[in-house]
Amino acid sequence: MILACHNISKAFGDQVIVKSGSFHIEDREKAALIGLNGAGKSTILKMIVKELDVDSGEIILTKGKTIGYLSQHQDLSSGNTILEELKTAKADIIEMEKQIRTMELEMKHLHGEELENRLHSYHLLTERFEQANGYAYQSELIGVLKGLGFKEEEFSKEVDTLSGGQKTRVALGKLLLTKPDILLLDEPTNHLDMNSITWLETYLLNYDGAVLIVSHDRYFLNRVVTKVIEIEHGNIMMFHGNYTEFAEKKKMIREAKIKEYLNQQQEIKYQEAVIEKLRSFNREKSIKRAESREKMLEKMELVEKPIEDTKELHFSLEPSCTSGNDVLSVENLSKAYGSHQLFKNISFEIKRGEHIAVIGDNGTGKTTLLKILNEVVPSDTGSFRLGSKVQIGYYDQEHHILHMDKNIFDEISDDYPSLTNTQIRNTLAAFLFTGDDVYKLISDLSGGERGRVSLAKLMLSEANFLILDEPTNHLDIASKEILEKALNEYTGTVLYVSHDRYFINQTATRIMDLVNGTFVNYIGNYDYYLEKKEELTAVYAVPFMNASSAPVTAESETKLDWKAQKEAQAKERKRQNDLKKVEERINVLEERDKKIDEELSKPETFTNSVKCQELSKEKADILNELEELYGQWELLAE
Repeated sequence: MILACHNISKAFGDQVIVKSGSFHIEDREKAALIGLNGAGKSTILKMIVKELDVDSGEIILTKGKTIGYLSQHQDLSSGNTILEELKTAKADIIEMEKQIRTMELEMKHLHGEELENRLHSYHLLTERFEQANGYAYQSELIGVLKGLGFKEEEFSKEVDTLSGGQKTRVALGKLLLTKPDILLLDEPTNHLDMNSITWLETYLLNYDGAVLIVSHDRYFLNRVVTKVIEIEHGNIMMFHGNYTEFAEKKKMIREAKIKEYLNQQQEIKYQEAVIEKLRSFNREKSIKRAESREKMLEKMELVEKPIEDTKELHFSLEPSCTSGNDVLSVENLSKAYGSHQLFKNISFEIKRGEHIAVIGDNGTGKTTLLKILNEVVPSDTGSFRLGSKVQIGYYDQEHHILHMDKNIFDEISDDYPSLTNTQIRNTLAAFLFTGDDVYKLISDLSGGERGRVSLAKLMLSEANFLILDEPTNHLDIASKEILEKALNEYTGTVLYVSHDRYFINQTATRIMDLVNGTFVNYIGNYDYYLEKKEELTAVYAVPFMNASSAPVTAESETKLDWKAQKEAQAKERKRQNDLKKVEERINVLEERDKKIDEELSKPETFTNSVKCQELSKEKADILNELEELYGQWELLAE
């Protein structure tokens, strides 16, 4: 055992964070600390590293063991570059290397006994240097930086100029390189893209020390942890297994407690009824029996009523009208910032009812694409077209759709003036804003609170096409699960950007991966994407080619030939699929055209002018569409 927390308690005034809670972490164990937002997870980490004092209880770290802590917010201002900052984690090794180089220079001018003594010291130092993996520290630094998503051209950036998220990644890299015996990580995946999160998972799985992680990333927890420590209503419970196993056990325990409580309440009511009946007989024997039963009830150990979680979101998403089948058509869309090309000539279509997740590395242009579709920023080239009766509801991760100078109540009432005060308050209560909270200024809210206001507006919009940018950011696990349920029950169309793999797995019916400036399509969820990623990326996502590219070698020519062949095969499969779809559509329309002719020949139809008009219009529409389809068929059949 490396860390033990015994009967720890902490409160801030009337707010109890934890009461007599206990848990422990074994050597090399990977554990998660989970709970709702505000449950006290970060507070527990701060007590472990002694940034906060416990009110009672004790926290014991095994003697001689080191501890490393990553908080959610970092304020690095050292004046170092990113690479220099990470080198500080290897200061002892770098110092040894300097001493070794100095000794090597000095030994050129030494003789006899003095040289022998210096050689002995040199061998001892180089042995220590080798044991500390000194010869590989440079590649280790580069590996960690690249693993966390930094490109080589960024290594020379000063940390003072970095964003909050970038500073957190630098701090995480430093911490990993110091290799403490136990790592405490508070939301380590918040500022990482999918590739970096996957890298971190592998790193932590192979880490020699213990790890305690606070995270809302369920996919990450499933892959990394073997123990879950939950804090709920000030109580701490430990579960062995990953997140999914914890969730199943928690559900079973809760159901068992509710059943036990209800059974006991039923038994109490039954006994009270019997006691009342016995007393009503008004006989000495009956009264004694009643008293006996009363004593038995008094001795009964009461089962505590399971606490209902009132601090949960309560909402549903439902469109006010149904859109046409064609929701969005994008043609040859391109966007660049200066010389940095995000994407070029991308085209895709979205049909009614699809739930599409857009994924890709940081900086590839996912959020920019959503902004173009919402006309927040213009595209460089190309166009897009919305289908019939499409109404967009937009959730912006930066919350630009909110007015910072308004309070929460006015933010809703100004956009939805037909709602009564009671309706607005009920809506906000469903998103955990009650009492005077509704008069808080938007500018004073946390990221999570702004997210809840944006979700409330999204629900009220009754839109049939939701465009969401990182909707799970700042949400705790319980809120994410409620959002998943709402989206899965939603009958409209959804296009969203997310790096939450568990959320994508639960809600996506199709994934569009933005890679090398183009989209690769996957008809399925995240697990399907992982299964097909390598194969489809090689076929569809050929990297941008620069004029200054190196000459093509025989080996690379072979690879290009293979790729060209695979691409040709994929295009041929697509042509055949498209041809089949066109033929099927032609058959359907021709069949319908025949039926309309039959209908028009019936007396009850040709004597009904309104019906005749409707059928004639439908027939004209069919003939127009058939004309287009015949042209498509000719092109595809060539």
